[in-house]
Amino acid sequence: MPKPLMPMATAVWLVDNTSLSFRQIGRFCELHVLEVQAIADETVAQTIVGQDPTLSEQLTRAEIERCQNDPSADLQLVVDEVPAQPRTKGPRYTPVSKRQDKPDAIAWILRHHPEISDALIGHLIGTTKPTIEAIRSRSHWNIQNIQPKDPVSFGLCSQKDLDETVHKAQAKAAKTAKPDGSPTAQTDPPPAAQATAPATPEVQEPVAEEPAAEELAAAEPETGEPEAAPQAEEPAAPEAAPEAEEPPAEDAPADQAVSEQPATAEAVEPVEPVEEPIEEPAAEPVEQPAEQPAEPQTGAGQDTKEP
Repeated sequence: MPKPLMPMATAVWLVDNTSLSFRQIGRFCELHVLEVQAIADETVAQTIVGQDPTLSEQLTRAEIERCQNDPSADLQLVVDEVPAQPRTKGPRYTPVSKRQDKPDAIAWILRHHPEISDALIGHLIGTTKPTIEAIRSRSHWNIQNIQPKDPVSFGLCSQKDLDETVHKAQAKAAKTAKPDGSPTAQTDPPPAAQATAPATPEVQEPVAEEPAAEELAAAEPETGEPEAAPQAEEPAAPEAAPEAEEPPAEDAPADQAVSEQPATAEAVEPVEPVEEPIEEPAAEPVEQPAEQPAEPQTGAGQDTKEP
């Protein structure tokens, strides 16, 4: 049974302006009987202004009078000719105080449930795909302070919604990995196929016969030694250029050769260097200043003459 638009305000108006029972008002507004009694005692909803349901065309005067005459009857809402369209599912609203916890919740889902797609994470947490990709690639501007935490503990989503999202992602991953109706991979054919399949003749390839040992022995030389493999000829070394012939020395007399030997021996001996004494420069005489002649003293009575 649908309830009115403002249940508490409608209950306040019905309590003040009708003689309906608390049970009838509670069933119409989906409130407990004790709550309706508290409204009548003015202990609850003291600041709420009552709303007339007849002005919003949710009830009619005839319906109210019918229920007042019959305490066991229930109030019925007026059905609109044009049904109201339900609100479409839009982006999840997150309070401002909890928006700073979204990166932590996204990091927790990426770590513990990597099978969840970005679209499901955005629908569950209420975020965007660029934010999810930035946290996954660790290029978020606040990545140093992000700590993975359960989004249920923040109140960003309920445990039921999280479980449904995880089951949906796991079912999608299993469907992509192994679609329904696809046969499983088999390495060997089934036994029924082996029995019904006709036997195909096997084609044998000709095998080259190996030579007998007697033929190998006859092919070998009589010496029994294996022939040496021909060695690669080394390139011949280039011939050295002929040396220039020195002219023959003239024969010298034996006396001259004997006399030249000691001379060459003396010439070979090293000559010791002679150290020359280093002359020190003589000290220059110091000139003494010449003595100036003493000036003649003049007496008190003598007259000085100018030269």
